[in-house]
Amino acid sequence: MCAGASHPAARRRLPGMTEQLVDVPAAEAQLVFEPIPAALLRQTRTAMTDEAGNLLTVQVDAAGGSPLRCCLRETRPGEEVLLIAYTPPGTAGAYAERGPVFIHARPCAGYPTPGQYPAGLRHRQQVVRAYDDQGRIADGILVPDGDHALPVIRELLARPGVRLVHLRNVGYGCYNFAVRPA
Repeated sequence: MCAGASHPAARRRLPGMTEQLVDVPAAEAQLVFEPIPAALLRQTRTAMTDEAGNLLTVQVDAAGGSPLRCCLRETRPGEEVLLIAYTPPGTAGAYAERGPVFIHARPCAGYPTPGQYPAGLRHRQQVVRAYDDQGRIADGILVPDGDHALPVIRELLARPGVRLVHLRNVGYGCYNFAVRPA
């Protein structure tokens, strides 16, 4: 993220998206924050191929700061990762995007607190993207961080027909994690 990007004047509205800033709720109960499923991670690491059939190579993230979709935190400098192609849950048809995501190269503890917004990604500016029962995009809202994302997630999931939301990076649109009602 570039310097000053968290300052309100530095936030940009992406075409076709709304921006909403609201108070953070006291609790995150009744939401499930989902990393990539453990079984898929095991299969990918064992085969050293991703769902697209790409052969994987262990990489060292020298600088750190890359979002990990296995344990929902950023890499630390020097951690070994795999860059894999992954199709996030809840999408269908033309909306079934496959994109690049990082996971640990070796098994990790996973995401230990699925009832809480991932603390290791909370500071990131993100797009909260809602998907309907047919797997189509229902809305997308730019938020400056996880504290602002929580009320937006709740509002989107309360809409009729919305099944889940994705949290996505702003610059490249890469998937970070899914959120569903508990």
